[in-house]
This record gives sequence, C-alpha cells and structure tokens, in this order.
Amino acid sequence: MPARLRHPDLLLAGLVLLVVLAWAAVPALFTGQDPVQGVPADRLQGPSAAHVFGTDHLGRDLFARVVHGSRLTLQATVLAVLIGLVVGTLVGLVAGSLRGVVDDVLMRAVDVLLSIPALLLSMALITALGFGTVNVAIAVGLGTVANFARVMRSEVLKVSTSPYVEAARASGVRTTGVLFRHVLPNAAGPVLALAALEFGVAVLAVSALSFLGFGAPPPAPEWGSLVSGGRDYLATAWWLTTLPGLVVAAVVLSANRIAQALENGATT
Repeated sequence: MPARLRHPDLLLAGLVLLVVLAWAAVPALFTGQDPVQGVPADRLQGPSAAHVFGTDHLGRDLFARVVHGSRLTLQATVLAVLIGLVVGTLVGLVAGSLRGVVDDVLMRAVDVLLSIPALLLSMALITALGFGTVNVAIAVGLGTVANFARVMRSEVLKVSTSPYVEAARASGVRTTGVLFRHVLPNAAGPVLALAALEFGVAVLAVSALSFLGFGAPPPAPEWGSLVSGGRDYLATAWWLTTLPGLVVAAVVLSANRIAQALENGATT
C-alpha cells in the first residue's frame, strides 16, 4: 500500500496548509468579493451559495475576509517562526559549542524565558514595541527563542562528540568551519521539526494577540480580529466567530500533524 494511503490524515494536513498558503499568495483566485467594502442590504446573512461563510454586520463577505486575512496572519506567523528559529539556533549553537561560563549564562537566561508563559511574554513585548502586525510577529518570535535554543543546544552537545566532528577538528578545520559545516547541518533536523510545530503555535499566538486588538487596525482582516469582531453577534450570527475559528483550528492541527511526521521521520 502506498505510504500516502497509510497516512490520510497527513495528506489532509498538507492539503489544508497548501490551500491556506494559496489563499495568502493569490486570494483573487478564491474570491472576487471585496474584503473591506460591504453591502448594507446584505448584512448578517447566513452561509449560502452567494456567501459561503455568510456576511458580517456591515454586509462584508466573511469568506473574502478570511481569505484575504490569511496573508497578514501567515506573514506574521512566518516572520515569528523565522525570528525564533534564527535567534534560538544561534543561542543554542553558541551555548553548546563554547560551554563553560557562556553556556551557563545563556541557559539561565533561557530558563527565565521558559518560566514565563509564552503568550504573557508576547503581550509584554508588544506593549513595549507597539501595536501592529510586524510587532506582533516580533513579540511572538522572541517568545519562542528559548524553545529553539534548548533543542539546538541539546543537539549540538550530542553531535559534537560524533567521530566525524572529532576527525574534522583533528585534521585542522577551524572551529567555525566545524560548527557550520559539520555540527549545524547534523543538528538541524529536530530543530526544523520544532519549527513546524512552532508554526502552529505561532498561528494561535498571532491570532490571540489579534483577537485582543494588538494586530492590524480595522478594517484590515486578520483571523483573530475576525473572531473578535463576531463576539457581539454570537446569538444571532454564529458564523462570524465559528467559521474563522474553525479555519484557525484546522491550520494549527495540520501544522501539528506535519510536525509530528517530521519528528517521527515520516516523509509522506
């Protein structure tokens, strides 16, 4: 039996992420509705053939807002993961390679960061940085640095004792060459799997901060702000919160499933 048929959930997860990425890249292919301008006569219409996700209190097509909102949300998510990956990898690489006092200082700082709930840390950072999608991404990214640093340090300590690394040192290869040519590539696997997992976490964190009003100002659509905007109409227009919320949940679960496959070494 083909491997992809043994993992239909993994195939579905990949399909969900591909569709959402396509939304962000070319939203016009999926909807011709304006995400900002509404038709007052169409306000608070339920899901139908004309409006797949229904309309909001201003008559704006909710599906169009979800599709166009994927760009802002995913841009913030990717930037957050890249910040956490790059900074955390460098911290873990330095700590694991230099060890001694440098390792102790860096890891104690990482322990402090790990002791603070990630969302609380992100909220504190964005309060200092200011509101906006980019600042949300920076705050969320800095909140994930400690996770990447811990995993990278652990892998560097393990890889550094490998025979090929010892052979490279014995042959006179410079320390930086050993680190970036031998240690880093062989320690990167678990860190990249963590990046896939953190992608889902970052989507949730970015959406949560947007829900709280820290993201892009209205009328720009973001997934979190769409859920937040529908709270006043829960009794009469359930789709305003439920459908964007289901999209967020589907993306998070799909990213987590792919991260699990990467961690287990699955490729299909």
